[in-house]
Amino acid sequence: MGTTPETSYARSGEINIAYQVIGEGALSLVFVPGWVSNVELAWEEASSRRFLERLASFARLILFDKRGTGLSDPVSDDQLPTLEQRMDDVRAVMDAVGVERAALFGVSEGVPMSALFAATYPQRTNAIVLYGGYAKRIYSEDYPWAPTREARQAFFDAIAQGWGGVVDLGTLAPSVAQDARFKQWWATYLRRSASPKRALALARMNTEIDIRSILPAIRVPTLILHRTNDHDSEVGGSRWMAAQIPNAKFVELDGEDHLPFVGDADLLLDEVQEFLTGTRSADLPDRILGTMLFTDIVGSTERAAELGNQRWADLNQAHFKILRRELERYRGREIHTTGDGILATFDGPARAVRCGCAMSGAVRELGIEIRVGLHTGEYELIGKEIAGVAIHIAARVMSKAGANEVWVSSTVKDLIAGSGIDFQDRGTHALKGVPGEWRLYQVIKS
Repeated sequence: MGTTPETSYARSGEINIAYQVIGEGALSLVFVPGWVSNVELAWEEASSRRFLERLASFARLILFDKRGTGLSDPVSDDQLPTLEQRMDDVRAVMDAVGVERAALFGVSEGVPMSALFAATYPQRTNAIVLYGGYAKRIYSEDYPWAPTREARQAFFDAIAQGWGGVVDLGTLAPSVAQDARFKQWWATYLRRSASPKRALALARMNTEIDIRSILPAIRVPTLILHRTNDHDSEVGGSRWMAAQIPNAKFVELDGEDHLPFVGDADLLLDEVQEFLTGTRSADLPDRILGTMLFTDIVGSTERAAELGNQRWADLNQAHFKILRRELERYRGREIHTTGDGILATFDGPARAVRCGCAMSGAVRELGIEIRVGLHTGEYELIGKEIAGVAIHIAARVMSKAGANEVWVSSTVKDLIAGSGIDFQDRGTHALKGVPGEWRLYQVIKS
């Protein structure tokens, strides 16, 4: 076997992310692991090593452990990594390696983050490969390919009772479930990838992820791979995702193993190599995914009449100064002011929500109250301005909020599972000028 690459660390906020780089290809390929991982132990199993070496034969392969797993820094139980933070970790690793643009290869639980990264950062994404993944992890009538809550609970019970052993191997890799050598490696790999408590917490958090609404916003070349009889993730979910992502290529492979390096890995790798090495660098799209935030001063007309023009203008400017301070703190981008409020965009919905809450609290020192509304969707870049129906949705969401309230669309809520932000369901609403009914939520804890 070849040489195992050295492990280095990239700084992502206050967290150190373990990563490795191997290969000399012109294309950089970030391998996004599933549930848990350990970048060093992955090389100790022959089938896994062979899989990674094959990827490194045609690309500069970048491996990493998500925060809280493997060799990366641990995180506390109230700091489970959100999709937003996982995207931050990928960008931190890419920056540390000196890579501006890369392809992402997401596996299983790595699929939702890879898809969201491509929609949010198309300027940093050459292409994405999504294997054995899903858009939603809990069954619903409009997404019947996900397991029921009862099935997920059975999986949680298996983790709680059997961590340290070969948890779920019969489902993840039935073709090697009776191989004593593989079973020993797998048990060790899991133990050294996450503690029992952390593994269970991550599994519960992943269960709440739902990225269905953002799939049409993906504008980079996309390959979706799935084995027909995968026992862990039903193939129907990938077929559905391929229909939602513009121009996605879907390839269904024979087999029942969920782990990509088990079973006929060469057939899978042939598809990946052909897709990535045959793809030209696309022009940067002018449509991207982001979270839009609108604010508005409550009762501004009455207050202006009370204070007079000059005093009101001074108060309004002080209010904008506070909003811009919070935007800088939470990495928001101001698009323009709206008279008594502001429109801003964010590349992470959790940061946007926290920024909105911080704004609402901070302006009270001026004796005024604001309402805040947020929506995550696709918008068009027109110079320094933006356009699109998603902006109108965010504005309508804001109009439903009351004084000192931050309201969000269900899209925002679904994308920040595990963030620690709590919501109160405010029911379904008709939004003026926007088709359909929209379920809205008020932030009650950020």
